[in-house]
Amino acid sequence: MRAEYINPFVLSVDLTFRTMLNCETRRGNLCLKNGDSPRYEVSGVIGLTGRAVGTVVLSLSREVALKAASTMLMAEATEIDDDVLDAVGELTNMVAGAAKSKLEQYELMVSLPSVITGRDHDVHFPSNVTPICVPFETDWGGFMLEVGLATVREPVAVGS
Repeated sequence: MRAEYINPFVLSVDLTFRTMLNCETRRGNLCLKNGDSPRYEVSGVIGLTGRAVGTVVLSLSREVALKAASTMLMAEATEIDDDVLDAVGELTNMVAGAAKSKLEQYELMVSLPSVITGRDHDVHFPSNVTPICVPFETDWGGFMLEVGLATVREPVAVGS
């Protein structure tokens, strides 16, 4: 995976957290994903298709998921319920959508978000992709951005 793919997502996370949640993020060092389990127990997952294919995962600690949902819903969330899961899905959608706008050359389409919960859940990326992980810290706790994206080879025209 190339750095040009990850940068729009990193910028989108920062922008989304600042503008939608009034929450500053502190980015850690990028690393290659090792294994299928996200670091945290609540993960928003979105698939990308077009001239590139892949997956975006926003894996949140319980604390970050609850605080983000509380801010978005303007009501205190104290447990991981359907409202919190919807908020995490929408947050993931905002991050992916803003990044997509900076990757227009790949004509990406964004799937509907899915949210997976529980310790040690697995998220599988396309087999030809090595995802990049970007850890973030906030005053609320930690979360991780995982992006795996690969360009699709252009089909060869018959008779060319």
